[in-house]
Amino acid sequence: MGQAARHLCVVGIQWGDEGKGKIVDVLSRDNDIIVRYQGGANAGHTVKIDEEREYVFHLIPSGILQEGKICVIGNGVVLDPGALIDELDGLKAAGLAREDSIWISDRAHVVLPYHRLLDAAREDASSGKKIGTTLRGIGPCYTDKAARQGIRMLDLVDPDRLRSALSRSIEQKNVELAKLYGSEPLKIEEIFDEYVEYGKRLKPRVRDISRALWEKHDAGARIMFEGAQGFLLDVDLGTYPYVTSSNTSFLGLGAGTGFSPRKVGTVLGLVKAYSTRVGEGPFPTELHDQTGEELRKVGGEFGATTGRPRRCGWLDMVAVRYAVQVGDIDALVITKLDVLDDFDEIKVATHYKNGSGLMEHFPTELNEGLKPEYEVLPGWKARTCDCRTPGDLPRGALDYLQYVADRSRCPIAMVSVGQERSAIVRFDPWLQPRTS
Repeated sequence: MGQAARHLCVVGIQWGDEGKGKIVDVLSRDNDIIVRYQGGANAGHTVKIDEEREYVFHLIPSGILQEGKICVIGNGVVLDPGALIDELDGLKAAGLAREDSIWISDRAHVVLPYHRLLDAAREDASSGKKIGTTLRGIGPCYTDKAARQGIRMLDLVDPDRLRSALSRSIEQKNVELAKLYGSEPLKIEEIFDEYVEYGKRLKPRVRDISRALWEKHDAGARIMFEGAQGFLLDVDLGTYPYVTSSNTSFLGLGAGTGFSPRKVGTVLGLVKAYSTRVGEGPFPTELHDQTGEELRKVGGEFGATTGRPRRCGWLDMVAVRYAVQVGDIDALVITKLDVLDDFDEIKVATHYKNGSGLMEHFPTELNEGLKPEYEVLPGWKARTCDCRTPGDLPRGALDYLQYVADRSRCPIAMVSVGQERSAIVRFDPWLQPRTS
């Protein structure tokens, strides 16, 4: 095995909420370092250990639940220090957060109170065309980063640098908040007093992550990279403007960590066995009927970050094929297969109808006028949640998985059949598509 082959990347390839938390947790057993490379506290990853223990993470990679792992927050993440400290305190109470187990990039940008205020104000002022953000300040923080006005972790942990940076930023933000949105001005001392304490708490964990990862690579460590959200929310390649503010795909790994994507041997793309979406934006296979309600109820489709009910629909293979190709996916991980256990029939979108024609390829702009063309498959009407090997799966479930592999032109490496970390079926060798 070459040096590159030992590293792994796990990404969602729909609109997020594909179950990355559990899969990262499971795969962390075989890796030494788990790295989050983009997004912020607008992502929620849930890991259910058993009936009594369930954890939800917004910034810390879910690999932290595995003993002896190092979890890294890369420079591509925009970090809300208060939210991170809440997570750290929760982990410490559970005996899980060692001082040396969580590292933070000194280049990561910091989410500040004015980012959250601007997020809410801009969404309220959007004249009926809301994006549906989580209101966590993510977009405004990335805006400051691109405008070269951001405050980074190396500023947060140095009181003199922090005061200077805040003085400059708050003066400007107060003008924007007051003149455009009629908000009361922010007071620098209040924000400084709060954030300087955050800096003191987090300083022991802050370091040059790029250098640290290269050192670990040279020492033979196995590194797993974790994306937040999903491919279709990528700011460049997703369903713009209804996207997040970062590069959510594998393609964002290099810029978000300072480590080379060429050193990553395998990219796993996570696909829910059906489709969901939180927030606004086009969703061709969305169901507004009892079937959609059943998917939401059985799948527990409510946002881990916002609690909002997710919009539900059938699997969209046009979108999956696009994400597989552009996102350079080596193999799929299918999640929540068990949610489909009781359906008599299952639909899969194979094309979009555009007027009188059919579209096989995902368009640059996904508009409400595109309608899905479905293929109907028989359900298997049997429980999959106790299955642990491919031979345990019902024939109909295997046929469905083979269909997904064929249509996506991508092999399947794993299937999740329940919330618990043990509810996994691995294909070794991978389930190969029958089409070239």
